Amino acid sequence: MTRYGAQFGPDITFLGIPALDLDDAAALAAADVVIVGAPFDGGTSYRAGARFGPSAIRGTDYLPHDGSRPSLALRTDALKDLTVVDAGDVEMFSGDAAKSCDSLEAVIRKISEAGAVPLVLGGDHTITWPDVTGVAHGVGWGRVAVIHFDAHADTGDITFGSLIGHGHPMRRLIESGAARGDRFLQLGLRGYWPEDETLEWMAAQGMRSYEMTEIVARGFNECLTEALGIAMDECDGVFLSVDVDVVDPGHAPGTGTPEPGGLTSRELLDAVRRICYEVPVVGMDVVEVAPGYDHAEITVMLANRIVLEALSAMSRRRRDLAGGEKWNPRQPLLEGRLDGR
Repeated sequence: MTRYGAQFGPDITFLGIPALDLDDAAALAAADVVIVGAPFDGGTSYRAGARFGPSAIRGTDYLPHDGSRPSLALRTDALKDLTVVDAGDVEMFSGDAAKSCDSLEAVIRKISEAGAVPLVLGGDHTITWPDVTGVAHGVGWGRVAVIHFDAHADTGDITFGSLIGHGHPMRRLIESGAARGDRFLQLGLRGYWPEDETLEWMAAQGMRSYEMTEIVARGFNECLTEALGIAMDECDGVFLSVDVDVVDPGHAPGTGTPEPGGLTSRELLDAVRRICYEVPVVGMDVVEVAPGYDHAEITVMLANRIVLEALSAMSRRRRDLAGGEKWNPRQPLLEGRLDGR
């Protein structure tokens, strides 16, 4: 496949990890996680700018870009303990949404079929359609559950005469059979959309949506525990899709469709960590980061940390499964260290 390097911004990798040539079969086979940029915002219905998300997420950090990030909480350095590589940006052009989605799907399918986890930096939420479709080809059609953090359901049918857009990917996935409606879990929904017709369609598919009102009433952990139980019933893995607008705009202003009243940054990071530690995550994307609307890199830094929390939890999960251990979040950080052990 033809590659032109970074589509927007400098040609850098995520925090200095090794670059991957997708045509290098041996390198791809050795990878645990492959980071991919999807700089597409041709599906936005309001504020564009998410095409600049991948470059910003890769490079925003106050620490050296040295390919190392030891997690204090999880006691693992995912960028070293896992083989994490960066395949660069997929060429995606806002003027041809169908071609762009096909190009992305081909890349994600190739990564998934090689046995690696694709971790996609968006881009608007349109990209989740080709992302999950590509993973379903690799893992099993209809065998991938989706856990979707968002203020919006993204289950619309046609907008501005198009079937492709950031308000439609979840409907396209369920209609195609790539993902099952009754194993599609949405957390953080709020605001003033969708309308009754779309809600009725969602109910008919068996989708489970945890609106912010329910999360507040029942507690976030209880809702997440229930969602994880549903997700792993009759499925082989989870695709995790994180739209940064699930977070309150006070914590993440740099996004295209901000909706007040969302999760805090802390709640989202804890949830991502928990999901990636407790269940097999077979693919992931982080979407709708629009740096042009950000303030002091608040949103971009959060997105960078979402990626790191996910990777760190995947790393710790693999280590604990191999060694029969279990991470204890209540263990003091310096326990067993002050006496030289």
